[in-house]
Amino acid sequence: MIFPAGPDDAEDLARVHITSWRETYQGLLPDSYLARMSIPVYARRFRAGLLQPGEREATLAAADRTRLVGYASGGPSRSRRLGEAEIMTLYVLKAAQGHGLGRELMTGLARVFAANGATSLMLSVLRDNIPARQFYEHLGGLAEAPRREPGPGGVTHEVSYRWPDIRSLTG
Repeated sequence: MIFPAGPDDAEDLARVHITSWRETYQGLLPDSYLARMSIPVYARRFRAGLLQPGEREATLAAADRTRLVGYASGGPSRSRRLGEAEIMTLYVLKAAQGHGLGRELMTGLARVFAANGATSLMLSVLRDNIPARQFYEHLGGLAEAPRREPGPGGVTHEVSYRWPDIRSLTG
């Protein structure tokens, strides 16, 4: 089930976020950073953002029969390209992957953004996160050249994916 997340979902969103980072980024980000991630700290951040979202921002959550297992959020593109929206986060717990939830979250956000006037979509991913890159390429994302970005523990390398026509994701 996919639904708009609200402030009451903050702790579950934090749990999914931290668990996903530890599952996905082990070996890609410093272990010390991953170990320090705190559910209460992230829950406060989620709650604040969901209580007062920015203009045209959205967060969708995915749940199975018993708990939250994924989420995606975003809003207007940080690059400020006219008509471009950006997915800032998309995480699905490893145990829930392979069932179409990632695609449903992306499609859901693309529909929200399109309804708010977006005509294109982008997101960034760690260069060395090969499974995620394959997923975005499978969905038709066009990769740009890797770039250096400040990140946890120092410099990371990210790749942006763009969908020049958001309708390719909205069905």
